Amino acid sequence: MTHLPYAELHLHIEGTLEPELVMELARRNDVTVPYRDVEELRAAYAFRDLQSFLDLYYANMAVLREPQDFADMTTAYLARAARAGVRHAEIMFDPQAHLVRGVPLETVVEGIGSVLATSEDDHGVSTVLIAAFLRDRDEAEALDVLDRLLAAGAPIVGIGLDSAEVGNPPAKFARLFTRARAAGLHLVAHAGEEGPAAYVTEALDVLHVERIDHGIHSMDDDALVSRLVAEQVPMTVCPLSNVALRAVDTVADHPVVAMLERGLNVSVHSDDPAYFGGYLDDNLAALTTSLGLSHEHRVRLAENSVRASFLPGDRRDALLARIAAASA
Repeated sequence: MTHLPYAELHLHIEGTLEPELVMELARRNDVTVPYRDVEELRAAYAFRDLQSFLDLYYANMAVLREPQDFADMTTAYLARAARAGVRHAEIMFDPQAHLVRGVPLETVVEGIGSVLATSEDDHGVSTVLIAAFLRDRDEAEALDVLDRLLAAGAPIVGIGLDSAEVGNPPAKFARLFTRARAAGLHLVAHAGEEGPAAYVTEALDVLHVERIDHGIHSMDDDALVSRLVAEQVPMTVCPLSNVALRAVDTVADHPVVAMLERGLNVSVHSDDPAYFGGYLDDNLAALTTSLGLSHEHRVRLAENSVRASFLPGDRRDALLARIAAASA
C-alpha cells in the first residue's frame, strides 16, 4: 500500500517507547525494571482496559531521566513516522507524569524540543508540541504546570487532556482551558473514548476545544453527530488503540468508516503505537484488511488530517497538493 502524505495529530511521545528502548535506557540509567528481557516486557503489552495500559505506560517512564533519553525516544518516533508517510506531526507530551517522579520540566522540554527543532531537515517531518494534562490529577496542579511552561517559554502551540477518562469529565478543567486560550494556545481534548458522548459535548461547550481526540462514542448520540457534521469538528481516532484497550472488540467493529460515511471530519492516528500494535501505516493497513478501506477513504483521511492540523494556511495547502499528486 502506497503511503500518502499525512499529518499525525494524535500521538503521545511517551507512547512510542518501544520495549527495546525501555531496556536500553534502563541499562544506561541504572534503572531496575521488573522484566528480565525485551520479550518478557513485550508480553506485558496486553491490556484489559485503559487503566491497565496506563499502569504500564507510567511505570516504563521511569527509564526517562536525562534530556538525551527524551531526545532518543523522539528521534526513534520521527524516523518510524516518516516511513509511514507522516509529513507533519503534532506531538503530545505529559509534563506532569515526569514532574511527579522528580524529572525537571526543563529536562523534558530540552530533550524533546532539541529533536523537534530540526525534525523537518532530519526526517522530512514538520512538528509542533502540545502539552497534555492528566485528567485524573488536580486542576490546580495543571494550572501551575501550565504557568511554568509559559514562563519558561516552552515551545508549545497548544494543550490537551488525556489519561483516565471515566469519572473525570472535561468540565473539571474549565479554568485550565480558559487560561490556555487566553495565552493564545490551541485546545484539544480526549473525549468519548471510554467516556460517554456527553463528554464530547462538554469538551466543545465548556472547554471550547478545536479538536476531539478519539470521540468514537459520539456515534451513540445522533444529535451530537449532526452537530459534529454541521460544524466539521475534527476528530482523531485511533483504531488499534481502541481495540487494544477494549473500547471496540475488533478492528472490523471500529466505527471509522461509518463516521466517514456520516460526513464526520475524522482522521486516523496511532495514539501510543509502541503499546497498541502499530504506527500510522499499521492502523491504515488493519482498517484496509478488516473494513475494506478504499483508496478514496485513505485520501479523505489524509486530507482530513491536514485540514485539522495547526499548520499555517500555506503549509496546509502545500501538503494537500502533495496528497493530490500522490493519489492521482
